[in-house]
Amino acid sequence: MYLADTQQVTREFIVSDPNELLQIVGTQDEYITIIEEGMDVSINVFGNSLRVTGQDEPVSVSLHILENILSLIQKGININSSDFISAMNMAKNGTLEYFSDLYNEVLIKDAKGKAVRVKTFGQRQYIQAIKHHDVAFGIGPAGTGKTYLAVVMAIAALKKGTVDKIVLTRPAVEAGESLGFLPGDLKDKVDPYLRPIYDALHSILGAEHTERLMDRGVIEIAPLAYMRGRTLDNAFVILDEAQNTTNMQMKMFLTRLGFGSKMIVNGDISQIDLPKHSASGLVTAQKILKDIDQIEFVTFTAKDVVRHPVVAKIITAYEKSGN
Repeated sequence: MYLADTQQVTREFIVSDPNELLQIVGTQDEYITIIEEGMDVSINVFGNSLRVTGQDEPVSVSLHILENILSLIQKGININSSDFISAMNMAKNGTLEYFSDLYNEVLIKDAKGKAVRVKTFGQRQYIQAIKHHDVAFGIGPAGTGKTYLAVVMAIAALKKGTVDKIVLTRPAVEAGESLGFLPGDLKDKVDPYLRPIYDALHSILGAEHTERLMDRGVIEIAPLAYMRGRTLDNAFVILDEAQNTTNMQMKMFLTRLGFGSKMIVNGDISQIDLPKHSASGLVTAQKILKDIDQIEFVTFTAKDVVRHPVVAKIITAYEKSGN
């Protein structure tokens, strides 16, 4: 019904199965709150229906989002907040009709047995780049799933037997490259900077399985300096935080590529921590390697951020301000 004084409309979305309704609403209304905040509507539960109130177009789009989410639930797909955020982003971009296609492929099962799938168009493009190229670059802001999906694909390749080991590395520029001045052995020195990689491994394999594979040398996590002088055959190699490599470091890393190997290079060129007058190896690589057939560059934007909706808004605001 239309409320003439506020020019608002209220529409009902009926969910006949109570369990499905609970999944859509989320714990303490978590999921419908995401839609409320992102679409500027209000959603109230009445019996077996959701009543969506707001301006006509946002209400209409919100109903389409709910329809797509319900369709996933009815297919037996476990949903969480990231699915709602992804659907909302795609709705705003006019690509919601392709939302369900993202769920057709399971990349891997995580340590808890949950299926891992891509959540955005950008992520799907990234996965295709990894599958079909020897070297794939993922460039974009935090929260787009670059590191996590790279680790997912590395573990999938290891399980299939297409590679023998996984090598994960990143520069330690936050320490001013002066790791020698830090207390403790090498592992203690670099571990704080490798935390996102450990988090991804633990999420997919579990902490114990990760440690066993590291003890056997199947998974190697090392600072970038340790790549020098090596050729990495039959390995899945991931360089994270690549925006903080120098040109020489990037060249050194890329030329470690051996037969039967894949390399993934991830970074965010808006977060360069190198000293002034020191060029980013990632920025340079993007300029000079873009025409090589076996190398693919995928650029993520704030639209691919699968975190709290306000994170994407923060990223966009900083991009617009030039900071």
